[in-house]
Amino acid sequence: MKAIHRIVDEARARPGRVVLSEGDDPRILRAAERAVCAGIAHIVVVGDRAAIRKCAEAEGIDLEGAELVDPTDSALAAGFADELHALRRNKGMSLEEARRAVLDPLCFANLMLRLGHVDGSVAGAVRTSADVVRTAIQVVGPDPSFKLVSSFFLMMLCESFHSLKGGLIFSDCGLVIDPDAEALSEIAMAAADSARSLLMEEPRVAMLSFSTGGSAKHAAVDKVADAARRVRAQRPDLAIDGDVQLDAAIVAEIASRKIPDSQVGGRANVLVFPNLEAGNIGYKLAERVGGAVAIGPLLQGLAKPANDLSRGCSVDDVFHVIAVTVMQGHAAAQRRRIAELALSGAPAVVRETA
Repeated sequence: MKAIHRIVDEARARPGRVVLSEGDDPRILRAAERAVCAGIAHIVVVGDRAAIRKCAEAEGIDLEGAELVDPTDSALAAGFADELHALRRNKGMSLEEARRAVLDPLCFANLMLRLGHVDGSVAGAVRTSADVVRTAIQVVGPDPSFKLVSSFFLMMLCESFHSLKGGLIFSDCGLVIDPDAEALSEIAMAAADSARSLLMEEPRVAMLSFSTGGSAKHAAVDKVADAARRVRAQRPDLAIDGDVQLDAAIVAEIASRKIPDSQVGGRANVLVFPNLEAGNIGYKLAERVGGAVAIGPLLQGLAKPANDLSRGCSVDDVFHVIAVTVMQGHAAAQRRRIAELALSGAPAVVRETA
């Protein structure tokens, strides 16, 4: 079964609440209709209610099962403005500015997420990535477990011509331009968590380089090796190789020759690129030349899932990101429960499940 089909099935088994803030775009509304019909999520569409209904009627879209929320007449708006003001007053935002800001559907949607009215947010079909990411960081905030918000692609290699089959996590291919060793280690740990919750298997991480095990000497190699050491120190149970070339990361025969003591054994399901340049090129090569399906960029390292879409996204893309967001919401809730247990001194017996 394709990894994305497993994700959809898991979301159907445990649907979450997902908010969409671009309800005047037919792709968003068609994906909302499909998500409701498939039973993967309770959908909330935020925006101008009349414009949403007009778009749905013109496109023949049934939104009967979705909840429509208009910030201009919502009873939540006043409390949201107070919350946003408290968050941003140290940055110079006045209460009046906060009241105006919450009328923006993207801001309103992320406040719904922050305050627990929904489990995840999806936007970016119309708004820029800069808008989506900035609002998510400012309103939802980072996960306390991480120092950095980064991104990943879920890459699907499921065709008959793919010698390597299944799902892979590629990170970071969309956000952090030139991470240092500490930032790269944060990306790797977040990507490992993404693999566990979405691929539903134990992560096997490859810290990619043009060197394997120090075969080349360069500051760029040192950065990757240092990042791998940092990950091992913080997560000693995580299977990770680094620095490692791509062939040794995904081909068992090559791994056995180049790194006989490998923890991953040429079976990596998480590929961590040394910088955004390499990551962007890598995922597009896999997609355009290798025939992989790329879902993303998706955000990781946030307290709750708020995902970005490409402005060229299809209805399928939006539907799949909704399903991914549901699964990320379950994983985020699980992390919060574990953190609460740790603070209370109780044994951390709760395990993250997909």
